[in-house]
Amino acid sequence: MASVEAQTLGTLLRHLLEQLDGAVEAAYASAGLDYRPRYTPIVRALRVLGPASIRAVAERAGITHSAVSQTVAQMAKRRLVKLTPGADARERIVALTPAALAMLPQLEKQWALTNAASEALSAELSASLFDVVREALAALDKRPFPDRLAALARKDRR
Repeated sequence: MASVEAQTLGTLLRHLLEQLDGAVEAAYASAGLDYRPRYTPIVRALRVLGPASIRAVAERAGITHSAVSQTVAQMAKRRLVKLTPGADARERIVALTPAALAMLPQLEKQWALTNAASEALSAELSASLFDVVREALAALDKRPFPDRLAALARKDRR
């Protein structure tokens, strides 16, 4: 692997996410749970919303409709959610299955451990990882990355 200094921001972020998600997924497996970290925002949204459209889950979870749709399909294969038709042909309603509901107490313990480990990691850094990521996302909300790239490309053409 290239030295950390030679890696791009995208590569570093993917590596960080792989480290974190891999460890969390291993912790789920050690706890006897057939569960992936990417399911968590959907499960958390459905705990609050109850059965809901994929659009509502996406809005609640703060992730794209496409990402929710893909993740829900994976979860349906593992029988963690059930999909039913919505009010019109395009809408699908997603609900946690009894199997997923039975996992919630163990999942909540794992989430608490994950949060504690994340906070401990953040405390070792020169700045809060949570704050830096939130700050970066807020800056991108104000000026999306494609706009930043386009501005630099225009400047480069001059």
